[in-house]
Amino acid sequence: MQEEATIGKVKLNFRHYTGLDLYSDGGVENELLDIVRTRTRDEYPQVIEEKASWPILYHLSEQRANIVEWIPMNGTERVLEVGSGCGAVTGMLAAKAKEVTCCDLSRRRSEINAVRNAECENVTIHVGNFRDIEPDLPTDYDFIFLIGVFEYGQGYIGTDTPYESFLKMLKTHLNEGGRIVIAIENRTGLKYFAGCPEDHLGSYFSGIEGYSRDSVARTFTRNGLVRIFRKCGLSDFHFYYPYPDYKFMTTLHSDRYLPQYGELHDNVYCYDRDRLVLFNEKHAFEELVQDGMYPEFANSFEVIIGPGFNTLYCKYSGDRAPQYRIRTELCLDFAGRKVIRKIPLTPAARDHVIGIKDAYEGLRERYRGGDLEINDCQIDEGGNCAIFSYVNGIPLAALFDTCLATDDMESFQALFREYVRRISFHPDYPVTDYDMVFSNILVNGPIWTLIDYEWTYGTCIPAAHLAFRALYDYLEGDSKRRKLDVAALYEKLGLSQEDVRQLTEQEASFQKSVTGEHKSMVELWKLIGHKCLEPQELHSSEEEIRKLDEIQLYMDEGTGFHEESSIFPEETYNEHHIATLNVACRRGVSRVRLDPAFSSCLVTLLRIDWNGISLSEEDTGVTIHPNGTWISDDSIIFETADPNIEFELSGPRVQKKEENHLKLTFMMTLLPQESAVAVVSSMRSSMKEEPVPAEERQQSLMNRLKKLIGEKAGA
Repeated sequence: MQEEATIGKVKLNFRHYTGLDLYSDGGVENELLDIVRTRTRDEYPQVIEEKASWPILYHLSEQRANIVEWIPMNGTERVLEVGSGCGAVTGMLAAKAKEVTCCDLSRRRSEINAVRNAECENVTIHVGNFRDIEPDLPTDYDFIFLIGVFEYGQGYIGTDTPYESFLKMLKTHLNEGGRIVIAIENRTGLKYFAGCPEDHLGSYFSGIEGYSRDSVARTFTRNGLVRIFRKCGLSDFHFYYPYPDYKFMTTLHSDRYLPQYGELHDNVYCYDRDRLVLFNEKHAFEELVQDGMYPEFANSFEVIIGPGFNTLYCKYSGDRAPQYRIRTELCLDFAGRKVIRKIPLTPAARDHVIGIKDAYEGLRERYRGGDLEINDCQIDEGGNCAIFSYVNGIPLAALFDTCLATDDMESFQALFREYVRRISFHPDYPVTDYDMVFSNILVNGPIWTLIDYEWTYGTCIPAAHLAFRALYDYLEGDSKRRKLDVAALYEKLGLSQEDVRQLTEQEASFQKSVTGEHKSMVELWKLIGHKCLEPQELHSSEEEIRKLDEIQLYMDEGTGFHEESSIFPEETYNEHHIATLNVACRRGVSRVRLDPAFSSCLVTLLRIDWNGISLSEEDTGVTIHPNGTWISDDSIIFETADPNIEFELSGPRVQKKEENHLKLTFMMTLLPQESAVAVVSSMRSSMKEEPVPAEERQQSLMNRLKKLIGEKAGA
């Protein structure tokens, strides 16, 4: 067997390769090899969207490298990467260090790594078991990286104490002052309690309950890792906490800077398989944060064994277009003072970062003499980052949360009025920060400071529009906030329904301009198609499984439909399967959604009235949008187990009062899903054939449905 080879500028060493890949993702690795051979790195985001596949996302996503990107290096370091896989992290290490030595069990994965990083002349990949390769490695590495690898220690080492043996072995290959970096899941991460399957085994609660002896991998609690380190004589170690986990890290906290109340965003996305949603992780984390227990329940750890870093916290804005991708970090300067730095992650983002200094100058002039401070900004000597002072204070969003939690709406209103007053200073000055959201303003007594003004423009934007966007951002951040009567606040801002509609569209356009042409991680999760499964019994106040013929109603007051604010009306179907609902709608309600059942079904709309006027008798402007198929002028068949009908109330012809009423009378019959699918398929096929009079086609469909319903009733 050939002992050495090169792919591009990357050297491969097969001296310890046995000829058998003991670790493989199967056929997808051939697909990955073809992709990295035929597509450029810039095309990877497009490929990920095209394939809509978890393995493709996992191996090709740029966000995988965030876990090492933040680590300070000066380009002189020698680095060892154990378990380098398909090279998701290797390229970043090669860009930061002088020399990178990789080890991996799989020849195919190593070939993928070499092809995708073929321009890196400082990379050597050893293929084989680390236990066999290790004696040939030098003893002067500055960094040894185990990213998603330490949990497989038993397979690498195979002794009675594999994890301790692994670390002791690695220690012998470190320079004095060198570091080992471990990224690994937390065995008791909150997401596993909330319903995420264990990452390596795919089963629920298997890590929490304790692994079996033959488990392929084993993760640890924080204390479990500490015990292993101490058994190895390691006392200098520093814990960091990647969120939502180390694979697609967006924020990184440390023991010196833990999350603040309300800071963590929702985390329900599981990209590799379906998951349960047993409770709201964000809300649970908030309670743990208040009790100082976040480190024990963080979803992942990144541990630096050896000298620590000055970095206390960082946040990635990697879901953006290349010209806006940055890292924001909290760190200590040479004098030990806390400072904030914004660092471009791409060459194209450098102008965006440097431009923040101009935004600071403009905003400082606009608010000079007012009651809103602008946090100072400087550009470092090399022009590589923007630097800000660290400001003490409470985020305005947290103060609003406190008001909502205590139902103190008077204080909420007073705070909101004060917010509008302060941001309205010098409204004609042609500089505006479009991102004056509540989380970007810190309150310290009478001093309010705008700490982030990345999206500042040389134009005048009405304060009401800025306040709308702040409210929009606030409501999207936490479902608990949706009990706020936002329509009343819009009215006090002087915003009409049409204004709200236009501003909502404007916000969507702005977000798209920031994220660029490629899809966000949330959009990718939707493309891949895994589901969040919510056990029905958890949503019943009587702790009973939801009935298939239960009715659910949603109302949209400008922020979309939300499960938390939906209602299950007392009105139910009578013995003839007919229900009548009288839905009271405030002026701000733009849409009503009716879920007639929790099953595929047939619904016939017998009568719909808007403020006492029947839709069949007069054009009220109310429009109807079901997620099923119309089979007659008033009947809809639903193939889905989540049928719904939306009533659009925001058209220009819809006449509204302060209190409006949408009265619905409808008949619903449950259908087996296969029957509903068959009927719709038959209808579509018949429409493709020779034209048949509409009445005849409808009568044929109704006869077939009656037959199916009769068979179902007889069964």
